[in-house]
Amino acid sequence: MKKLTKLLLNKIPRPMLIKMSIWARPLIYQFFKGEAFYDPIDGRSYRKFLPYGYGKQRENALSPGTLSLERHRQMWLYLQNETDFFIKNYKVLHIAPEQEFLRKFKRMSNLNYISADLYSPIVDVKADILNLPFEDESFDIIFCNHVLEHIEDDAKAISELYRVMKPGGWGILQVPMKNSLEKTYEDFTIKDPKERQKHFGQYDHVRWYGMDYFDRLRKAGFETEPNFYSKKFSEEEIKKYGLRENEILPIVYKK
Repeated sequence: MKKLTKLLLNKIPRPMLIKMSIWARPLIYQFFKGEAFYDPIDGRSYRKFLPYGYGKQRENALSPGTLSLERHRQMWLYLQNETDFFIKNYKVLHIAPEQEFLRKFKRMSNLNYISADLYSPIVDVKADILNLPFEDESFDIIFCNHVLEHIEDDAKAISELYRVMKPGGWGILQVPMKNSLEKTYEDFTIKDPKERQKHFGQYDHVRWYGMDYFDRLRKAGFETEPNFYSKKFSEEEIKKYGLRENEILPIVYKK
């Protein structure tokens, strides 16, 4: 299973994987259903989660039913337990939406939900994050998860997200981070996919973010909250939900 997962991740373009997963997930769920792990996004229990990773793979990381990773389940639990996202009327922008989030959020009657991406086959709007086709102060909530590490001019991308957020709005802007890094490690001269994977953890990344990521967010105007939300759960719950205790949930606000 590890070898198959690694092969799929490294050889098949992500848009194609998204399309393939639409028909494959129901079959996968039947194979993996059990009681050891619980995915709060679909409310189903599994005997195990799948391994995941472009290099060294993490055990029990990918939910077979929703294709969610640890960071997705942490975000869902935060939205569910700490916000009124599921009950209050909001206009939401979701950049490069995760498939299961898009499916669920689009069905929520309280949301005016717009998804956008330059390449994804499942979004509402084809859009370049460096030049978003939306008016200033258009959205109450913005989600942009694991996108900025692909973009050399992340300052421009962050400023665009700030521009289209309404005053009083908030968002979640997740990126791959190393908590041990004080300063972000980036090198735009590295172009070879194998070298990028070696240096940045994935073949199409251009940086590893350090804790100065929050300085970059503040420079664009955001107020920030580096929230270690998984730490609110017991060790038993962390294992059952398939979370990572030291993973940061970067929450931003606009005054």
